[in-house]
Amino acid sequence: MGYSMEYGADGRLMIRGLACDCACGHNEPRQDIYVGKGILDNLPRYIQARSLGTHCVLVADNNTWEIAGARAARALRAAGYVVEECVICRQGAMEPDETAVGEVLLALQPDTEFLVSVGSGSITDVVRVNAKRANLPMVCVGTAPSMDGYTSVVCPLLFRGVKIHRSGNCPDIIVCDIDILKTAPLRMVASGVGDVLGKYIAHTDWLLGNIVNGEAYCPVCGQIVLDAVNRLMDNVEEIRAKTDQGIRVLIEALLLAGMTILISGHTRAVASVEHNISHYWDMAQLRAHKKPPQHGDSVGVATLLVWPVFVRFAREGLPALDWESIRARRMERAEREAWMRYAYGEQAGNAIMRENEGDFLSWDEQKRRAGRVQERFAEIRACIDQLPPYERVYGALQALGAPLTPEDCGIDRETLNLSMWCAKDYRTRYTLFKALDECGLLAEYLREYPLDWRMGR
Repeated sequence: MGYSMEYGADGRLMIRGLACDCACGHNEPRQDIYVGKGILDNLPRYIQARSLGTHCVLVADNNTWEIAGARAARALRAAGYVVEECVICRQGAMEPDETAVGEVLLALQPDTEFLVSVGSGSITDVVRVNAKRANLPMVCVGTAPSMDGYTSVVCPLLFRGVKIHRSGNCPDIIVCDIDILKTAPLRMVASGVGDVLGKYIAHTDWLLGNIVNGEAYCPVCGQIVLDAVNRLMDNVEEIRAKTDQGIRVLIEALLLAGMTILISGHTRAVASVEHNISHYWDMAQLRAHKKPPQHGDSVGVATLLVWPVFVRFAREGLPALDWESIRARRMERAEREAWMRYAYGEQAGNAIMRENEGDFLSWDEQKRRAGRVQERFAEIRACIDQLPPYERVYGALQALGAPLTPEDCGIDRETLNLSMWCAKDYRTRYTLFKALDECGLLAEYLREYPLDWRMGR
């Protein structure tokens, strides 16, 4: 059991050895992923090799059209392809919302045979969800090493200001031209690093889910993620200088992390409480009519915020559990529903609860889980102890000029406090923050994030 990564003569990235005897379902990646210098002009040849057709809709935004969209369209037309352009024009950054999704949908023609996205996270997700709904293949041209979603099958979108996740198609072809990726500003490169560093926390929480709940854990996916983030940490200076090697290491880390989503069919290997906090900030800023922080920036800062909680739990251990006290402070369903509406707003709170019915635990289940944490604490501590030193992760983000505090991301104190308490609520999947809450310890650990609400009692 194990995997290997290598490149073919044409710059195609190949992952071998994904066979695994774990209980997770595995999807064998069949995507053509190309990484190399000056390869954008090969786009028609890559598409022809997959026989995707001759009629496409090419989607870009104002910025990515200038960076690579116009060039890609010219190359395709010169090779005989019929290209319908869909350039989404917005003042400022394009958001992956219902308007953007609708623009792409309306650009589809009866003879459209495949879609081409030119961009990074938002463009890719908007095209991906349309490809899924229209049952069309998709080609992705990456323009920045800023997020891990190129190889994903999950689309983070905005619907009426609420962060939602919908299934989408993984691109059949992904083209990452290093010469184009290097033109991305350092802030976008730093954002990609922040997104990758959050995988340390996501991987640890996945192991906790396996220990406490018997959740299926895939050692191959876990190793892919750890190898990617560790290699990134060893090349921070190359990444900061945007050398060919540095950009290659970063885009490989992002592609490999995203590939675990394709393999497993979920985001467990790459997203946990650090992403929950990031999503909360997105929704809170949109509700306040403010610009959300860049995804990788907020994930990086959230990773720094939650890291000390993990270290403290491993260091201090679990005190004797006072079951009577824990049950007295436990939120029953009505109170939890009130909390969710207070913290997320009526619409978002209701939507999250509908999608996460498993968060309404019975007392017997809560007691079982808390007892399991107590019984297997040594294993949990061993998982947390595998994390690298906090100072090294902080130093990597600092070296890249990345945001280091919530204030750097435009997040005020009230939003920060709420987001830390909401880190356990956005998804049903098990996390250390859920463990602390179910063991009656969360209020102690989040003492520096006081709430003007009865939950903080």
